[in-house]
Amino acid sequence: MDLADFLLSEERAMTQRLYLSIIWDRLPTTGRPRVVPHALRLRGAVHSRCRDRHTISYHYDLPPDFYSLFLDRRTVYSCAYLHTAQDGLERAQEQKLDYICRKLRLGRGDHLLDVGCGWGALVIHAATHYGVHAVGVTLSVPQAEVARQRIRDSGLDDRCRVEVRDYRDPEIDQQFDKIVSVGMFEHVGEAHLAEYFSRTWQLLRPGGAFLNTGIAASVAYQRRGPSFIDRYVFPDGELVPLNTSLGAAERSGFEVEDVENLREHYALTLHHWVRRLEAHAEEARRITDDVTYRTWRLYMAASAHRFRSAGLNLYEMLLAKPVNGKSGMPLIRADWYRG
Repeated sequence: MDLADFLLSEERAMTQRLYLSIIWDRLPTTGRPRVVPHALRLRGAVHSRCRDRHTISYHYDLPPDFYSLFLDRRTVYSCAYLHTAQDGLERAQEQKLDYICRKLRLGRGDHLLDVGCGWGALVIHAATHYGVHAVGVTLSVPQAEVARQRIRDSGLDDRCRVEVRDYRDPEIDQQFDKIVSVGMFEHVGEAHLAEYFSRTWQLLRPGGAFLNTGIAASVAYQRRGPSFIDRYVFPDGELVPLNTSLGAAERSGFEVEDVENLREHYALTLHHWVRRLEAHAEEARRITDDVTYRTWRLYMAASAHRFRSAGLNLYEMLLAKPVNGKSGMPLIRADWYRG
């Protein structure tokens, strides 16, 4: 990864590029035909509801057993929260779920909406440990099926449900005390930020809180055109600068209560994922295929490198919907760290 950064960091004269191409052609090969990952053929307007369903399905509808090979037992597919660099993945993901609940200051009887709920880990954790009524929405049918079964197995049918639904759907017509979105923000797109924050503002009760977690590219890191990950992993994904996100949130009426960068936590999380995937390489190939295994290994290793080198950041934004100038937040954050 460091070598790739070096090769991409400088403009080279035509003679230098020709020389490098000659060296490239002389590299040994396996003799096997070059296999390229399957790229999604996209149609329709970017971030339209129909196109978003296709891009989400492309990435998240792989067999759940594949994700179970490298994620924790709850299948949490987002950054963990580590107290020390030596924390194991299971412990770190449980700490993350609890940290989110404490940041939102969830209480018994609260109604929580999880936008992009994945396989349901957070809604189950919040209902089990904080006594909330939780609704999760996802565009992935396989994710929803797994989440619903887990809710039934946990005996939480009366307090949790997961729906295959777009957060923009008018059928979501109730208001919630708290809203959370973890790892979905990258799929919104800069042109739709106003719509995203306006919609969550509408769904949030006055005095409520919204915790939004999303990846942002560093200002110093400028990409030249679509990357491998854009083409073969997260089609239509967009990494919006932090100041752009905060501005859109404030223009929608939110008050920014806190911003925390968990960049180093994500680098450590991805390290866990890559090592676990490598340890189950043959099983991963059996469940999917060799190209999928290599694609996921490369994308997660590259992402870990970007977070380590500060090319990527991960921001948790805690937003409030004030009532008569009162945010509903205590003066200090000591309760966040009681665990």
